[in-house]
Amino acid sequence: MTIQEINKTYARITGSLDSRELKNAFDFLQTLISGSRQFSFQDKLNELQDTYRYMLQYRSEGVKDPMQETIYQNLLISAYEVSDQIRQAALTGDSPLSYYSRRRTLQLKHNVTFKKLYTQLYTHADVGDQVKYETELSLIFNKIWVSGFLTPEDSVSIRKIIEDEVLPYTAGCQVVSALMLGLQYSFDKEKLFILFDAATLSNDQIRVRALIGILLTLYRYKKRLTIYPAIEDRLALLAERPGFTNDLKTIILRFILSRETEKITRRLQEEIIPEMMKLGPKLNKKMNLSDFNPDQLGDEMNPEWQNMLADSSLEKKMMEFSELQQEGVDVMHSTFVHLKSFPFFRELSNWFLPFTPEHSLFGNRYSQDNTEKQILDSMTSASFMCNSDKYSLFFSMLQLPKQPRKMVMSQFDSQAAEMLQQNKEKLITKRGEFGIIAGQYIQDLYRFFKLYPMHPEFTDIFKSGLDFHNLDIIRPYISDEESLITIAEYYLRKNYFEDALVIYNQLTETNRENDTLFQKIGYCKQMTDDLQGALEAYLYADLLNPDSKWTIRKIAGCYRTLKQPEKALEYYRRYEELSPDNLSVQISIGHCYLELRNYTEALKYYFKVEYLDTNSHRAWRPIAWCSFLTGKYDQARNYYHKIVENNPNMQDLLNAGHTEWALQNVKGAINYYKKAIEIENGEFGKFREQFMQDIPDLLIAGIEETEVPLMMDLLRYSMEGNII
Repeated sequence: MTIQEINKTYARITGSLDSRELKNAFDFLQTLISGSRQFSFQDKLNELQDTYRYMLQYRSEGVKDPMQETIYQNLLISAYEVSDQIRQAALTGDSPLSYYSRRRTLQLKHNVTFKKLYTQLYTHADVGDQVKYETELSLIFNKIWVSGFLTPEDSVSIRKIIEDEVLPYTAGCQVVSALMLGLQYSFDKEKLFILFDAATLSNDQIRVRALIGILLTLYRYKKRLTIYPAIEDRLALLAERPGFTNDLKTIILRFILSRETEKITRRLQEEIIPEMMKLGPKLNKKMNLSDFNPDQLGDEMNPEWQNMLADSSLEKKMMEFSELQQEGVDVMHSTFVHLKSFPFFRELSNWFLPFTPEHSLFGNRYSQDNTEKQILDSMTSASFMCNSDKYSLFFSMLQLPKQPRKMVMSQFDSQAAEMLQQNKEKLITKRGEFGIIAGQYIQDLYRFFKLYPMHPEFTDIFKSGLDFHNLDIIRPYISDEESLITIAEYYLRKNYFEDALVIYNQLTETNRENDTLFQKIGYCKQMTDDLQGALEAYLYADLLNPDSKWTIRKIAGCYRTLKQPEKALEYYRRYEELSPDNLSVQISIGHCYLELRNYTEALKYYFKVEYLDTNSHRAWRPIAWCSFLTGKYDQARNYYHKIVENNPNMQDLLNAGHTEWALQNVKGAINYYKKAIEIENGEFGKFREQFMQDIPDLLIAGIEETEVPLMMDLLRYSMEGNII
């Protein structure tokens, strides 16, 4: 059996168990055992099958067994566990993945127990041997990551590492991260319970990581959870702790913000950086860098430079990015994406390591340098950077020659440290200490799953929805209206309309009197192209609050898009009563009349808009077209002349040609038609397609149907220069 076949069969087993098709699962388990030659599990499978057959036999005979549900759940649990064990055993021997490679290596070290590792870790920390402490901690991380089901003795030792307050907090953080990563490969109830214990600790760094690990595990195995009532009990116990709901909500919102990372990266690459590059030569010219004398410095800044920045859209975008950073959006990912090739990042466990000045890579070289010590302390306080990026930045500094490095590092003086501290205090006020730690750790996870050299071997958690609030096991703790609205607003503000819609629909189950709620449902449906659904939601919101101009206009817009101009006109008229001076609505009313072929009434509104809005020319096009449709060709010609002089599009030139043709000015028509083709890069086919759609209107204007093909050929010859 190949590795691919093993994984495929395993997926069929878990799929059958998720669907509670136990017989199918047993059949696939037999296939897996035989194909992978893991016959040591045959007796266990036979035992499970016998138990299930006896249970079904009793049921067929009408015997009521009060233990039946418990037996059935235990069968499911055992089937899941056996399938996990068989897959692990089968792949450990042959799979080239790093997970199984490290598993094979550690299996050779039979005497390396968690108890022994804990003792050694404690000793190294106690004597201050940082290098051995880090080596031991990395070994513990890898051993936990690739471990199978934990024994009670292993669990005790792992708990001791997490709970030991004498050890540096990095030990507990790394153990928790290793448990989380291992659980993504294979489920182990005991590992999850250790995370629950860690989530009750006072150290926020460990507690945040544990809560995130719990949520990711519950999401990964959401279809298994119903057969583990003990997990629900542990979660309920954890939820009794003060602030649990707020912590949960904070993590959910941080994960929603992580979706913005790719968008921000693209904007930086496509908008910000190109604009900076365009602005650069202008600044260089203004600054005259070739004549710059570093010995003649002044504090003033040339106002012209500031004006250049203000005049460009760059300043506005930079301010927007600053606000996003304050909110917690990961704007630094693109900056550090190419700075993860240092040897430090070859070790998997280092991607999860909290940034600490005590790391041996810093202490060995710079223990006597106060400036560099201060930099490390300052970077530790930098709340806007995740741990992984802090390591990247400092390692980048170390690559510089000694003198330039000192110059760069000297910039991190006490003033910079004070600024970072103020920034941290500001963020703590805005997001809270818990929110900052959660955001940094989620960014660390993002970099690992996207940038780790062997990241394709891992299932990218960020490609999943991670809608934790929709998990049945989580919903009871996040189902209050305030929490759901907060999450929905985040989705809405970031344009994740489908996710927001799920929550808004959930809220309407208990609240049918909130017009704003139905407005937002309508808006989400509108933005996902469900116009009929949007209209229904808007109409319901209108029943609840008939005075909302926003709702009325949305209803009118939906009707018009759905090709029901008569109904749209009814609502635009309502809006007009509430806001008679709104010219945008006036022109929309004109459009409705135009679509209803009431051209005379349409012109009244278009002329009204033109009269009242002297600074805009938005009424010119509809006035010109309505004039053409009503036979007022001279009036249409006058407006098309003005339109053509003000950046016309292909349709404008086409309509201008129609007008000239209706006035029997064939040469004028040909001239406009040629320009229309030119504006479409000479593609005659596109022009002809649009032209043919206008034939009914041309016939009404008095053009004979037989003249249409003649005009087309005349146009073709003219384009070739054979006819002027």
